[in-house]
This record gives sequence, C-alpha cells and structure tokens, in this order.
Amino acid sequence: MHESLVKHVIPALQMKKKQKEIYILDICFGLGFNTLATLLYAQENNITSKINIYSPELDARLVKSLNDFTYPKEFDCFKNIIEILVKDGIYDDDSFHIEVFVGDAREYILKFEQEKFDVVYQDAFSPSSNPMLWTQEYFKDIASIIKKDGILTTYSIALATRLALHENDFYIYVNKGENYRDATLASLSKIQALKEVDVAHKISCNPDAASLRD
Repeated sequence: MHESLVKHVIPALQMKKKQKEIYILDICFGLGFNTLATLLYAQENNITSKINIYSPELDARLVKSLNDFTYPKEFDCFKNIIEILVKDGIYDDDSFHIEVFVGDAREYILKFEQEKFDVVYQDAFSPSSNPMLWTQEYFKDIASIIKKDGILTTYSIALATRLALHENDFYIYVNKGENYRDATLASLSKIQALKEVDVAHKISCNPDAASLRD
C-alpha cells in the first residue's frame, strides 16, 4: 500500500484535490491496491471531490478471486466495494465511481473521449513482462485521453519509458521522497513545483537509447 500511496495516489491527488470531480485511469487493476489506496487517502484527508476510477484488468480469474484475498486491515471498510466490483464490475455512490473492465487495456483506452482523465496511474507489469503497455504508440493513445494539465504517475524511471513519454510531448519529472525509490511523473503541461528531467541531456549521454515500439 505504501508504494501505491507515494508513487501514485499522493502526488496525483495533492495536485487535483480542489476539483469537483477527478477522473483517474488505473492501469492495471490487479489486486486493486492503487484504487483502494485512492479511496483511503481521499477519506482520511477529507477530499470532497467525487473520484471516478476506470481500470482495465486482463486476468479475469484474478478479478474473480479478490473476494478471497486478504487485504491490509486499512481496507476493511472497502470490502463491500470489492464484492460489488467482483460481481458487477461497477460501483457507484456519492463519493466514488469505479469501473473494472476485464480485457485488453490497449483496446479499453480507445473507448474514451479525448482529454477525459485528470490522472493516469501507469502501473502495468514491467516492460520486460508486458512491453505493449510501455511503447511509444501506447503512450500516444494515453496522450489523447489525458487532459493537458493531467498527471501520469509511474514507478518506472527507465530511459526507454521516459523517451516514449517525451516523444509524445510529455514533460518528465522526478518523484522523489524518503523511504521509497525514485519514480516518475509526467504531464503535457509544465509543473513548476517539480524537478524536471533533462531528457535531451539523457539522450546525448545515451545515443543508442530508444523507446519501445509496437
């Protein structure tokens, strides 16, 4: 849960908490830690925005098994949400709207209108395990559905990942803090409060580096 909070939830919600509604794309749902950590952080920090989370997950058996998974006790209050998501795929109340799509994430993101999302949690399995969710073409699709001032968060600091984002006009920033490894934030707009990665310098030092391609 700590990784979900520091690498995704806190940096994103700190920037977006004043909005009436926040739209989040959580790639991929997995055990639901990023989504549940978002709900927990919103509750504990009195964030009044309605939070809308959309999340694809390829592994249908994993989704069906979530009722039997032992979550951290902090998530006990969300057990009914997990049960409803497993059964129906959609949960909605006055504070949260969550949809879990069982299927291919690449197909799923094409269904959304341009500039829909305020936040993208880029938390797919590593490029070596799941390269199709880290390519230049994949991030081109993400760039079309994230808002101009939207925030993309990811644990990856790999140059190939940052190049794929850079090639789609994202500005790249370092997410750094105590008790966790550096991570990456990206946005189609400048973020003055964050340390920007000098991608041009990185390229000059690594002339053979390249983004992943489909």
